[in-house]
Amino acid sequence: MEPMLADFEKVVSGLSFSVPVLPVVSGLTGEVSEEIGSPGYWVRHVREAVRFADAVAYTAAHGVTSFVEIGPDAVLAGMAAQSVEDGLFVPAQRRSRSETQTAVSALARLHTAGARVDWAGFYAGSDARRVDLPTYAFQHQRYWINGEQRGANMEAMGQETTGHPLVGAAVRTPGTDGVLLTGRLSTATHPWLADHAVGDTILFPGTGFVELAIRAGAEVECPVLEELTHEAPLILPAQGGVALQVGVGAPDESGRRPLTVHSRDEVGDTEWTRHAVGTLAPESLARESVMPESESVVVAEGGAFDAVSWPPAGAVPVDLDGFYEAMGDAGLGYGPAFRGLTAAWKYGDQIFAEAHLPEGTEPGAFALHPALFDAALHGVALLGVVGEGAALPFVWSG
Repeated sequence: MEPMLADFEKVVSGLSFSVPVLPVVSGLTGEVSEEIGSPGYWVRHVREAVRFADAVAYTAAHGVTSFVEIGPDAVLAGMAAQSVEDGLFVPAQRRSRSETQTAVSALARLHTAGARVDWAGFYAGSDARRVDLPTYAFQHQRYWINGEQRGANMEAMGQETTGHPLVGAAVRTPGTDGVLLTGRLSTATHPWLADHAVGDTILFPGTGFVELAIRAGAEVECPVLEELTHEAPLILPAQGGVALQVGVGAPDESGRRPLTVHSRDEVGDTEWTRHAVGTLAPESLARESVMPESESVVVAEGGAFDAVSWPPAGAVPVDLDGFYEAMGDAGLGYGPAFRGLTAAWKYGDQIFAEAHLPEGTEPGAFALHPALFDAALHGVALLGVVGEGAALPFVWSG
């Protein structure tokens, strides 16, 4: 090694050196060095370690944000990126790639990053010429359908928009005085539904069917849900969604109307499944639809329960620690949106429950948000009447 360095120094000593026009950051010192113009510097450069990372960091610290590698590949650009947190690192050449295309691409990247490129020199000798850009703002045309366009399309096809989160369109059925509400359900459009699961299955909650029935009744002035019976579960797929239809038939002599809820997978030509049937009634029949007073009025100390006093006088608080974990062990997987039961009290054989929608869950245009309604019913489990395993409501009345 020493004879080689001696020969190298002899050769270098015969060269003429001058001050660089551009500042040169030395790989020997890691900064700008005046020694670069001496033969001894270049001998040391061969012998000693290259302080590449220090040189890159020094350059970046002095305001340089764009780095160009002049070499046969992109090795140094990758190494430099590890030494500086923010910066543009562009190789002028890449192995096994067109030299011309790679060099022009490097210039383009530098230009778009704000570096000054001598394009006049680049195009010198060619037929290229500069043209003016239009003076008006660039015009864009959207091709994706947004929500407003969807609504307009439904009305153009004879449908009415409902503004409801679950069933967004309604169609009047000629000759029957009925109505058909349609919608689409998925965990992508209604992510809170994924928080209601039995085992590993995402299940549309029973309170959701009640919400659908009440919304359908509002369309035909039958706001009272006399009875609703679940016939089949509505399972939501992990990917994609299901098409939903809520049908209301013609009224009978009393004004009551039949109700059905169907769905089918939106993928493929699948059959419709009927999930629920029920009966809607006009306001005038509301009193007949409510449970007897002896069953619906809570009696506490001093007479009938007065909602002004909360919690009820004499009621004993119930500890809810571990409540939803125990429900999960029973097979009912309630996620954050459905964990709305926040407090409960017991008075004799009755439960008083307090429920809230979790933060970030908007009530929207629901008559009663299904997740909140569901949480209000969780107090039933505190009575010990459910037993072991998952138990879900399947009949609603009044």
